[in-house]
Amino acid sequence: MGKTMQNGYYSTVGAMVTQFNRLDVISNNLANVNTTAFKRDDVVIGDFKRIFQEYQEKLPLPNHTKEASKFVNVAITRVPQVVEQYINYHQGGIKNTGNPLDFALQREDVFFMVETPNGIRLTQNGSFVINQEGFLATKEGYLVLPSTYFTDKQYINVPQEERLSADKMGALYAGADELARLLIVQSDDVKRLTKEENGLYRFEALSKLRELADANVVAQGFLETSNINPVTEMVNLIETNRLVEMYQKVMHAHMNDLNTDAITKLASIKA
Repeated sequence: MGKTMQNGYYSTVGAMVTQFNRLDVISNNLANVNTTAFKRDDVVIGDFKRIFQEYQEKLPLPNHTKEASKFVNVAITRVPQVVEQYINYHQGGIKNTGNPLDFALQREDVFFMVETPNGIRLTQNGSFVINQEGFLATKEGYLVLPSTYFTDKQYINVPQEERLSADKMGALYAGADELARLLIVQSDDVKRLTKEENGLYRFEALSKLRELADANVVAQGFLETSNINPVTEMVNLIETNRLVEMYQKVMHAHMNDLNTDAITKLASIKA
């Protein structure tokens, strides 16, 4: 009986840790509710038995062996686990800023390309500036890449005396002269992208991206808002907090009430 009770305690601890992980994701979503073009993170929660069944063939443990039996502990087969964390790329709202250096992308699977100290990255945050050298850059200082970058390695230089304008295809103009064209790419599989800080996404290889020369997705003077729904996130936050409280009560019952009862009964039997 003692082993069964302790197994229940450990299962509850595992379930609570999973909810802590979910709390981290929800809290980060709420913290970025006003972040330009932020995309919501979410988790899929499953149980250990299902995860094991999915990856069983990849494990170096043959079935029906002592080693495998140690690995697949019946006590944890139903403990909730974070199976997957994913990004919801559903497009946020489009707000008018009137700033000619703001650009919104009106499709959820397309990105600007920027150069960072860690390499080239993707972003959907089109809140740009002109840096001290006269180049178009993000507010973090990452240079925005033109469509010709991989041919001539040049950036987008904007004359200070000219007002920058753009069309829906991403062509940039200073007066009547075309300066450059924004490099706008589409990912073949957005699930393969890795989210980084400052609204950046890392991609596996250039071969996994496709340039959209006639994208018809650029809106100058607009920015995409985050796709976070504060009400939904607050409901999820309350739900998760209640689950944590429930698991804490179960843990308390196991460590105090059930264990005390088991010790008392065992003592009376021996007496």
